[in-house]
Amino acid sequence: MAKVIDIINTSKSPFATFELVPPLKGSDISKLYNSIEPLMEFAPPFINITSHRDEVEYRQKSDGTFEKVILTKRPGSVAIAAAIMKRFPVEVVPHLICGGASKYQLENDLIDLNFLDIQNIVSLRGDAMPGQKNFTCETDGYRYSSELVEQIHRMNEGVYHDSSLKNAVPTNFCIGVAAYPEKHYEAPNIDMDIEHLKNKVEAGADYIVTQMFFDNSKFFWFVDKCREAGITVPIIPGLKPISTQTHIEMLPRAFSIDLPQELMNEIRKCKDNKAIYQVGIDWCTAQSKDLLAKGASAIHYYTMGKADNIREILKRSF
Repeated sequence: MAKVIDIINTSKSPFATFELVPPLKGSDISKLYNSIEPLMEFAPPFINITSHRDEVEYRQKSDGTFEKVILTKRPGSVAIAAAIMKRFPVEVVPHLICGGASKYQLENDLIDLNFLDIQNIVSLRGDAMPGQKNFTCETDGYRYSSELVEQIHRMNEGVYHDSSLKNAVPTNFCIGVAAYPEKHYEAPNIDMDIEHLKNKVEAGADYIVTQMFFDNSKFFWFVDKCREAGITVPIIPGLKPISTQTHIEMLPRAFSIDLPQELMNEIRKCKDNKAIYQVGIDWCTAQSKDLLAKGASAIHYYTMGKADNIREILKRSF
């Protein structure tokens, strides 16, 4: 098994990595395999698997009262990671999120992943519950992903929350964290956001993967700001191709990002989603080539479970 940071530091040429969304709970595992299979020709050294917090629904009972029901819509990170490892020769990087979990639940997930000999984790805070404006942590949970990074780092030193564990051995996790070249929507300004990012690195993060962006100049500016702040770990750019009109409306709102006017001008010429899909491939290809030409050691692609446009971009860029 290889750590992501070692892959980054020892790779002799730039490479592509991917992030996949697990299928909905109850779906056939073949849907996940079918989304990975077309990407394996590019020999990705690792694949990220997103995690989603449980949702809460209040259902009315026959007596008129309501009961709180926890809804788990997708299989857990441990199960997905095990399934992928069984099928493909690739490192799996599951996401762990603070939202909806206590530190003890997170420790149990980490213990399970360690049993599977998975050495790579991405630590995330997670989003607020659907319908809620602000993120709230669980009792005995974490408000910030830096706290989860600290927990994983302590486990790497053999220190567990569960003091009843006997002969607890140190884990060996490589820790990735997220960053936002255009600022996290909750941060008051970019400098505070980078300060929070530095906290995650100082807590033990080994590398950074950015949220999607569509203007490379914002990524390069962000990297310079991070270096000025004393952040020295690798920063991997994250890209996603536009593919539908819905993306134009949804992505800026959901991820607090800007779409460049030049890109919008090209999209306005499109008569349908098929044309938008092609513009998205062309734009993301240009981004990829520019990043590689300017020294990017890797590019992380958000696939959202669809691979055809990503395959075309990689064929043109790598």
